[in-house]
Formats: sequence, C-alpha cells, structure tokens
Amino acid sequence: MKTALRGGEKLRLSVLRMLLAAIKQREIDQRRDLEEAEVMQIVEKQIKQRRESATQFAAAGRGELAQQEKDEAEILKAYLPEPLSESACTALVDEVINATGAASMKDMGKVMAEVRTRAQGRADMAALSALVKARLSV
Repeated sequence: MKTALRGGEKLRLSVLRMLLAAIKQREIDQRRDLEEAEVMQIVEKQIKQRRESATQFAAAGRGELAQQEKDEAEILKAYLPEPLSESACTALVDEVINATGAASMKDMGKVMAEVRTRAQGRADMAALSALVKARLSV
C-alpha cells in the first residue's frame, strides 16, 4: 500500500484500501484474526464481485466503468497464489476422486469439499466443478 501511495497509483491504492477494509470487517465480525485461507477467500470474493460488476456495466453500455472493474480485478489477482495449470487441475481432481473413493454423482459434494481445500485461491471453482462432474458421470 505504501508503494502504491508513493508511486501515485490511485487505482491500486483504492483497491488495496477496499481489500483491507473487507479483511478488517471480517476480523471484527468474527472477533479473531483471520487465517491465510480465509483471506484468500475474501480476495476471491472481491475478484468475483468485480467480474460480475464489469459484466453488468458492459451490458448497460458503460464501457469505462466495466474497464475500471476489470482493472481492479487484475490488481487483486496479483495477491492470489500462482494459478494451477489445466493439467494440474485434472491431476488434482483425479487424485481426490481416487483418495475419497468417489464412484458416482452422489459423492460430488465430498469430492468438491476436498478439492476446494487443496486448490483454494489457485483455480476457478466453477471449472473444477465441471471437471469433477465430467469425471464422476463417466
């Protein structure tokens, strides 16, 4: 935040302030310090909100606001861990399916819970969900 302030990066500074406010609010609500995984969830939630807003602004013909939301999402992405590659995601899903002994769609919740903990902040959960569905429906 200090670097953004000194560098005159107003957008980055604004995004970081909003992120810190969201983290502090969650800490106050839960009356404890957050763990790293919980902070990653907050960052992911902020990115998701920005993407949804950008889509809505674009649909309403507000291109400048849509672009600003996209830029904010890109700034937030820098604070997430290195994303998993497609092959790593496939390997992770296969590993979890084998470890849990999942055989049908009935076991999808169990598989997704484990995948979510292992890939938190490093992969798109919607894409992983589709991958798990494809693997379990075969």
